[in-house]
Amino acid sequence: MADEGLGAWSEQAVDHFLRSKRIEARDAAAVRWFHAANSKARAREAARSDVHMIEADVVLRGGQEGNRDPIMAHPPETDSDNTLQEWLKEIVNTDKGIKLDFKSLEAVQPSLELLEHVKHRLRRPIWINADILPGPSGSSSPVDAKGFLGTVTSFFPNVTLSLGWTTGWHPDKHNKGYDWVMVKEMAQICNTLSQPVTFPVRAALVRQSVSELCWLIQQSDRYSLTVWTGKEDVYSVEDLLYIRENFDRSRVYYDILEPQNSEFRKAIVA
Repeated sequence: MADEGLGAWSEQAVDHFLRSKRIEARDAAAVRWFHAANSKARAREAARSDVHMIEADVVLRGGQEGNRDPIMAHPPETDSDNTLQEWLKEIVNTDKGIKLDFKSLEAVQPSLELLEHVKHRLRRPIWINADILPGPSGSSSPVDAKGFLGTVTSFFPNVTLSLGWTTGWHPDKHNKGYDWVMVKEMAQICNTLSQPVTFPVRAALVRQSVSELCWLIQQSDRYSLTVWTGKEDVYSVEDLLYIRENFDRSRVYYDILEPQNSEFRKAIVA
């Protein structure tokens, strides 16, 4: 598979978009996202938008008992009007980077087989994401780390890995952040990898984890963070600005929802 020759796959997304003059500075916050582009309508909207990166979720149709067809949906959904094959057909005709999010190991191999068919048309950032470790208040089962990394790297040794923790967030209690055990376990898993790695971190949990996450991304210049948020999470633009002030700006992406997304982007250009 080493014939990829896809420089963009092993390049940091911020550097790809800067080199192609899609952003003006080496600032990962300048990279704009379209989240959950799963349905045909959402994928079409994402393709026609002015974002840099499109995030979508892949599951197997019908779940474990289904026909093994990779489709675009977020659990607990097990059906969709969009297959991964159709989704890729839409997105390859754009210049946008791709992040595919997997919640089960079973969906990974059949999805990467489809991705391999179009890889020659994808000279742009490609991220493959899974939560491989239990994290703060995480209740869902992580994807098996060894199986996930083995499958992905056997297909695409240069692809950017997006490796996260299962998390939860509760409005009526103090929510603990990412602790030292969590970040050190992640560092140990990643220290044998050679490709770029981004760690998706939940916006509402980062402020209480700055020391731990700073330490983690300092372990390699290939590491970055991607700040994301749950629909019900409570966090402020000040929390996002605090993250921005405490980390290297070229190494933190923000895939966040409205209204905070627009408010944050206004604040950083003010």
